[in-house]
Amino acid sequence: MPPTPPASRWLVSTEWLAERLDKPDVVVVDGSYHLSTTNRDGHAEYLAGHIPGAVFFDIEEIADRFTDLPHMLPGPDQFAKAVSALGIGDGDTVVVYDALGLFSAPRVWWTFRIFGVEKVYILDGGLTKWKAENRPLESGPIEREPRPFAASMNTNAVAIVDEILLALSTRETQVVDARSAERFAGTAPEPRPGLPSGHMPGAFNVPSAKLVENGRLIAPERIGAAFEQAGVDVNKPIITTCGSGVTAAILWFALDAIGKQPQSLYDGSWTEWASRPDLPKERQ
Repeated sequence: MPPTPPASRWLVSTEWLAERLDKPDVVVVDGSYHLSTTNRDGHAEYLAGHIPGAVFFDIEEIADRFTDLPHMLPGPDQFAKAVSALGIGDGDTVVVYDALGLFSAPRVWWTFRIFGVEKVYILDGGLTKWKAENRPLESGPIEREPRPFAASMNTNAVAIVDEILLALSTRETQVVDARSAERFAGTAPEPRPGLPSGHMPGAFNVPSAKLVENGRLIAPERIGAAFEQAGVDVNKPIITTCGSGVTAAILWFALDAIGKQPQSLYDGSWTEWASRPDLPKERQ
């Protein structure tokens, strides 16, 4: 039997990457990030063992430093400077992975995409699959020579509060939340202390965990079914959201896989929304 094709055009196999590790224009990026409730440190785990040659993309560090909100997008100049320092240049092929298979890698992939990088992919199965196949690992930091990198930001792909309010009031654009059903309903606590759970009135809920199985994106037909079951019309405009803008990118990645790229991603997500007393919230 021929191998099953990847669920997304932006996924590359472990075999594909293993054959290209020594190519100077292929840059492997560890984009691992963990929720605070897991007590895991993505950078420490990277130093302990990573795919050979991989650099670490820290979404907490390569972020807007002028806000209290977590890992908000940096500006194009800051992003370009950080990526150049990692040794990623214009025209390089970037392959992102994370320690869980498919959790934070889509956020890093999306970030590179909106800053103009065309050849950016996600490793299918991530570090989990790479390790399961007994492929090589190395420890310690990786330093590549800085390379020229120019960034231009697609600001239309990033939603702000006013756009969410408009979408919720007109219903012409659907707001789809990637958090768990329990957090969306308000029956489970948010991982950030002091932040109430619940959801935006009129938002839909497609938990990102339903789109991932064993660290890999589910098949396209199942992706479409998951959105349909949640009442989402994938042929209408969609804004994705979540707790802090990370798993919202899984929804973006999944929708892209079925040819339905979202309108935008709400970067502030529930962390911003729930912290503002002037914004409407509800619980089920």
